[in-house]
Amino acid sequence: LYSFPFLLLFLFWISWWGNCHPQCLDYKPPFEPRQPLAFCKEYSKFGCCDLEKDEEISKSFYSIMENFDHSGYVTCGKYIRSILCQECSPYAAHLFDAEDANTPMRLLPGLCGDYCFDYWNQCRYTLSLLLENMGSPQQFSNLTAILEEDRTKFCDFLELRDKQYCYPNVLTNEELNANLGSVRENTKGCLELCLQEVANGLRNPVAMIHADDGTHRFFVAEQLGYVWVYLANGSRIDRPFLNLTRAVLTSPWSGDERGFLCIALHPRFHIRKAYVYYSVSVKREERIRISEFTMSTHDENQLDHSSERTILEVVEPASNHNGGQLLFGQDGYLYIFIGDGGRAGDPFGKFGNSQNKSTHLGKALRIDVDNNDDGAPYSIPSDNPFVNEKEAKPEIYAYGVRNMWRCSIDRGDPATGRGRGRMFCGDVGQNKYEEVDLIVKGGNYGWRAKEGFSCYDRKLCQNSSLDDILPIFAYPHKLGKSVTGGYIYRGCQMPNLNGLYIFGDFMSGRLMSLKENEATGEWQYTEICMGADQTCRFPKLINSYYKYIISFAEDEAGELYFLATGSPSATARAGVIYKIIDPSRRAPPGKCSVKPSHINIKGKLIHFYPKEVYSRIAQTPITTPRPTRRPGRPVQLPLSTTPQPITSPQPPNGGKSRAGKRPRAGSVRLVSADGLSDRGRVEIFIRGEWGTVCDDLFTSKSGTVVCRQLGFTKVLAVMKRAALGEANGSVRILLDDVECEGGERSLLLCRRSKVGKHNCSHGEDVGVICG
Repeated sequence: LYSFPFLLLFLFWISWWGNCHPQCLDYKPPFEPRQPLAFCKEYSKFGCCDLEKDEEISKSFYSIMENFDHSGYVTCGKYIRSILCQECSPYAAHLFDAEDANTPMRLLPGLCGDYCFDYWNQCRYTLSLLLENMGSPQQFSNLTAILEEDRTKFCDFLELRDKQYCYPNVLTNEELNANLGSVRENTKGCLELCLQEVANGLRNPVAMIHADDGTHRFFVAEQLGYVWVYLANGSRIDRPFLNLTRAVLTSPWSGDERGFLCIALHPRFHIRKAYVYYSVSVKREERIRISEFTMSTHDENQLDHSSERTILEVVEPASNHNGGQLLFGQDGYLYIFIGDGGRAGDPFGKFGNSQNKSTHLGKALRIDVDNNDDGAPYSIPSDNPFVNEKEAKPEIYAYGVRNMWRCSIDRGDPATGRGRGRMFCGDVGQNKYEEVDLIVKGGNYGWRAKEGFSCYDRKLCQNSSLDDILPIFAYPHKLGKSVTGGYIYRGCQMPNLNGLYIFGDFMSGRLMSLKENEATGEWQYTEICMGADQTCRFPKLINSYYKYIISFAEDEAGELYFLATGSPSATARAGVIYKIIDPSRRAPPGKCSVKPSHINIKGKLIHFYPKEVYSRIAQTPITTPRPTRRPGRPVQLPLSTTPQPITSPQPPNGGKSRAGKRPRAGSVRLVSADGLSDRGRVEIFIRGEWGTVCDDLFTSKSGTVVCRQLGFTKVLAVMKRAALGEANGSVRILLDDVECEGGERSLLLCRRSKVGKHNCSHGEDVGVICG
């Protein structure tokens, strides 16, 4: 029979079966080292070690080999080197059982059976040296003595049962290594990506921009008329950058297209000006208003609300097709994208607004807002294409657009600069097609004669110019019914995505991509899916998102995001910002590090806590009802479901338990709406009453303290912001800022605020799921 310590370690370290994704011991994707490795050379092209780690492994190897004579060095050196170098393997996390950060990691990588037998036959007594190198000589001395004398026990201890992923088979597995480091496609050809939640609780977030000033903060606009400042660490300043809620025309109706639609900061931010695009009612007439604001002289995270200056107003014949994009081009001019006026089929006049150059509707405009302090609010660039055409609006840069929703400027390839300055827009279709366009000066994009590549108004289409600009891509309504334009990825962290245009659809929730064939100029379409199972099994990553994709954004470093909501109403706090992550490859450590410059903060910082970090749902748009719960598994809350408040049952007899005994101070319990004992909102007994715990700083270590108090061995999940229910008003919040080391017997022994002192609400009651 095996000894108890061996069985315990065996149960902890034995590998589980199933598909795996490349992953390193730091719970991140592999990378290509910036400099070739000198010791673990086989992983110089792709793996989990940089040169610094390679040198560290080399020192460990030579330290171990000092125990050998020449023949032993020759015989056993290859085994020692191979085992140590598996930390550099792109599949290191699988070899060490480290995909899950919450489970113990093997001290040594998993070996294939035949290789392990050979290792035992020739160099069995080196096992103790390897474990000693790991810093545990005394702990494993008895164990290694037993294992080294018994080949079966030896290989039970070291073997990885998965024959595909054990060493050295993992090196020769053609299926695994054929496209190693490339973005993985599923069986249907979808690119498998993951997400990281970076902000939540927003009301229809319509835009996210950055100042390009070194602070790496970003500004998020809500449809209601608020703009908020988020710092590089994810926290939000409690004072809005801008509050136009009294002026903005919108409603709580689902799908209302009016409201605060966009914001752009002057590209030379030291000029301290911002431009906004919003709906307004003037004498019962609906208009689009483009305004200019200057920065507050007292707070660099606020605009001066009294400084508003109207740049342009356009009357809207209907409440839809408001356009809504502002951006500055590489030329320094402000571009404004306005819809065709609404209703259906652009029914205004003989040819519609979009083909009528005497109106701003259905156009892309370009104006110069520099040097406007002492004169007109803007001037007309001298090279605007229709500046000399009679009756044409001189602001027009391009025309024939229907309702362009979200445009972006290509930063250009980081190495060659190719593509720099190109302007991409998504143009929402009418009956059949959605399209993506490249905007060029003077271009006619065909609406209403054309919709996508096809004719819409056949009479106009037959007489239309052959010079009309066709989309780079159009898709039918079986894929989606409202395109949301995106960005060309030019960031640093995910080199595989460079040059990929990523966009989406508001109605279907699809994420999509286009890749240009530089030789032909054609764009190849590939759908984006959320990676399932192991693909997104990285800390802080999720593989599910809210269906309604409102907008895309990039941060100051060029990393890509999208903004979505589970309820398309301007008043619903269902908006989330997601960062797009490629799990197959990352940039080498240190290459993409940024140091945000200092910024003075006035007001309070509101820290960010992700809501969906424990969701592991394989599909993308989540609209299903609450799933059936299985014993011993975490609850997976569907993203479109708002958890209902849970009324806290109060124990009778002034806080005494049913058994009649008064709980000890620091006792905890889980309050579950379904009466389940292993999950619920955390309550703690202090000073004769039960109260709740706020989720500020509450981590899995704190959750482990709770679960152990209740007789469970570990915590499966810590649920933030009342995901498992809110207490009613009669239950006080007794603990806030709880931070445990993990070994405490009670939450009262952890670092925390004073009992009863907090700055949170019952919307932030913490919950845990034990196992």
